[in-house]
Amino acid sequence: MKSDTYVDGFLMAVPSANKELFRQHATLSAQLFKEHGADAVVECWGDDVPEGKLTSMPMAVQCKDGETVVFSWIVWPSRAARDAGMKAVMADPRCPKEMPFDGKRLIFGGFQVLVNT
Repeated sequence: MKSDTYVDGFLMAVPSANKELFRQHATLSAQLFKEHGADAVVECWGDDVPEGKLTSMPMAVQCKDGETVVFSWIVWPSRAARDAGMKAVMADPRCPKEMPFDGKRLIFGGFQVLVNT
């Protein structure tokens, strides 16, 4: 990974019944991100995500019964590539408008890579 690599991170609660629908949404979205400059897209379905007492991933996304925590990230060559790529993805007519989860509880942010071993 180069020193100017940039990563977008996402945390969300997805209805467990929507797992296949989410997989389809994520597959299309990943294709678009890669077409518009992303190096990699990773989507992870929660398998061992404990509930915390003060903080936890389920608490952060207000995970309800019947929902699963999903952790995702997109790797970009740089912040500039990410900014241009995100703009292009959002303008792409193939970009899904409907999400198979509650977007109000989606947590996201952009990160500079600090350590990569």
